[in-house]
Amino acid sequence: MSGGLLVAGTTSDAGKSVVTAGICRWLVRQGVKVAPFKAQNMSLNSFVTREGAEIGRAQAMQAQACRVEPTALMNPVLLKPGGERSSQVVLLGKPVGEMSARGYHGGRQQKLLGTVLDCLAELRGTYDAVICEGAGSPAEINLRRTDIVNMGIARGARLPVLVVGDIDRGGVFASFFGTVALLSPEDQELVAGFLVNKFRGDVSLLEPGLDMLYGLTGRRTYGVLPFRHGLGIDEEDGLRVSLRGTVRESNVSPPVGEDVLRVAVCAVPLMSNFTDVDALAAEPGVVVRFVDRPEELADADLVVVPGTRGTVRALEWLRERGLAEALKRRALEGRPVLGICGGFQVLGEHIEDEVESRLGHVDGLGVLPVRVRFAREKTLTRPVGEALGEHVEGYEIHHGVAQVEGGETFISDGGGRSLDGCRVGQTWGTHWHGSLESDGFRRAFLREVAAAAGRRFVPAADTSFAALREEQLDRLGDLIEQHADTDALWRLIESGAPQGLPFIPPGAPA
Repeated sequence: MSGGLLVAGTTSDAGKSVVTAGICRWLVRQGVKVAPFKAQNMSLNSFVTREGAEIGRAQAMQAQACRVEPTALMNPVLLKPGGERSSQVVLLGKPVGEMSARGYHGGRQQKLLGTVLDCLAELRGTYDAVICEGAGSPAEINLRRTDIVNMGIARGARLPVLVVGDIDRGGVFASFFGTVALLSPEDQELVAGFLVNKFRGDVSLLEPGLDMLYGLTGRRTYGVLPFRHGLGIDEEDGLRVSLRGTVRESNVSPPVGEDVLRVAVCAVPLMSNFTDVDALAAEPGVVVRFVDRPEELADADLVVVPGTRGTVRALEWLRERGLAEALKRRALEGRPVLGICGGFQVLGEHIEDEVESRLGHVDGLGVLPVRVRFAREKTLTRPVGEALGEHVEGYEIHHGVAQVEGGETFISDGGGRSLDGCRVGQTWGTHWHGSLESDGFRRAFLREVAAAAGRRFVPAADTSFAALREEQLDRLGDLIEQHADTDALWRLIESGAPQGLPFIPPGAPA
């Protein structure tokens, strides 16, 4: 059996995903054969593996950090929220139904513990080390009985646990202490120590607190990672804050041409795979922002309607906000609009949905000659084609089946046969996520957008999205290598939690 580690957090968004990716990249640079693992993920940002399995994008990013192909074993359970109280359950890459939160935590989740432990064991039998990511906080005492992703998996696989805390939020010492103190004695035995994330300033000022924390808990701090901009790659969840004015972190390089290009992304409900616009934000001179009001589209050179887990709900939201009329005006005026997946579907003429919303016939915006019928079977593929004379790759995750009845071909097989989507004037639609990561296609598309918008914008000839992603992953590896005690971290991965760690009262409630 190989080495292993569970990266837990004091809260959601403490930095577990990027810390896990950083540890993976540090290990693979040391010649270690390593894989990521997350037993259960709740996310609308997902990815399709080569075998046609749907997993969280964070685990796909971590697999890239490991320089291995992602597989369903790395994220056996994926929950895709469809509302406030229900989610689609994706098991080993395939959807198995919708379930309420009460129904899932009331029994179904615990029954999956054997499945996720089997997946982890298979990975540990193949790799030298498996770095696991937890979810939320291990001290969610209301959910501990059915937990399969934090201390449940740690106990089941005897994994040492490293707790990450975001010091930028404040209260990190109390969060570290309280997290341990709310765990049972059996769980506390596996909590080896802490890692401080997003620290700003002089570390020497923090050290007295770390010493006191060690005195209180008997657990050491394995590193203090400094705050770094631009490391939030492939987040698990949608943007939780109000999206108005939120600008996607992008390349700080000035534009190659005389103008910048402004991209507005409609912040539809249940927005999925908003990471599609990261490739646009990586272009020098492209400014990407999320919007939710029609007036915010006025100065945009391109409007993107992104994917969504609720196509009909997103359509209603666009109409309620006045964005639907603004989009139709843009299309009539020949101003660029791009719909991706659910965004493509809402731009069509009508939708027959007996699967997602179960509302039957719903009129779309009618700017593309497309009719959409929702099938119960989900399309999960990794297609390859040609668009605008350039090679393009993507991945499809959708129930909606589009029947295109006009317009121009958007993505073809290179021989004239349409593969996906369509185009009318300066309005495009496609089901393919990730297509903008194909550098040649992205440049060709942005040249068309700039010409239609009357902007003297020129895409950079040497921007490689894949290379930029590798640079980001190396930066994460550098953070671990330079700011964590890597010798102690490796002993933890190889040998497990130290023996004789003290119990911190009061422990978990009975």
